[in-house]
Amino acid sequence: MNGPQAALLADGRRLHLNHGPIDLVLEAFGAPAEIEAAYAQACGRFDAILTELVEELPALRQPSTDSPRAFAHMTARRMEGATGPFANEFFVTPMAAVAGAVADETLAAMMAGRTLEKAYVNNGGDISFHLRPGASIAAAIAGTGKGASERLEIFHDDPVRGIATSGRHGRSHSLGIADAVTVLARTAAGADVAATLIANAVDLPGHPAIHRRPALELSPDSDLGNRLVTVSVDPLEPAEIDAALEFGARLARTCVARGLIEAAIIYLGGRERVCGRDGSLLSPAYALKEPIDA
Repeated sequence: MNGPQAALLADGRRLHLNHGPIDLVLEAFGAPAEIEAAYAQACGRFDAILTELVEELPALRQPSTDSPRAFAHMTARRMEGATGPFANEFFVTPMAAVAGAVADETLAAMMAGRTLEKAYVNNGGDISFHLRPGASIAAAIAGTGKGASERLEIFHDDPVRGIATSGRHGRSHSLGIADAVTVLARTAAGADVAATLIANAVDLPGHPAIHRRPALELSPDSDLGNRLVTVSVDPLEPAEIDAALEFGARLARTCVARGLIEAAIIYLGGRERVCGRDGSLLSPAYALKEPIDA
């Protein structure tokens, strides 16, 4: 495996950081000197992140509890902190928050001592961002079938600084059947673990149209062990899709009520559920460029 790599993309604005399985795209907005310093700080921190995670990987693959373990490195502590609130109700390891935690940690390094209008770190769709007063950021929503045409805008006054998407079509295995679950939360790590668990909850247990295999058969080092993960789903009836969506929506509404997330958008089979502060719909504080039919 090559060491950490860093390079500006062709647009001259965005920085690409890669080390093994970690692949980040980040961007800062502000004075040129501040941007240059922020990128240097991001590179400096990124150089050590994968090595630190590997050092603590055996423990990170063990289930979280509501008593945080004393991990040595900050990224691991972010992962453990994000999964802890769910540990009494679900099997979850800190690895459920790894992508979001890496984004959060890299952004924190970028911002240390810097004055920027806004900045973001995108780790494969799990995004951590900073906004100064008056600034906003727009992000495409995955799973809608509309590509980048459906976008969500977050403003400085919104209590959201992390977005993450999970589902059975993503990079990680899923216990459920959601096409995609996008979560808005106060951190990318928090959004990451919630998206994973909500996507797991979108399910029809025992349904013959859903095909599963033990996680270890697909990925020998999976933290899911022999738990059955979804490999394919045959066509479902609309009522079945609605039932599966509702299972996920119940968990999403619980997460909103507990203050663990701000909103979730759940997709399956061309249908969707949008859960926000009012318990059923996305809060009007978040401006959709193209409204979603809830």
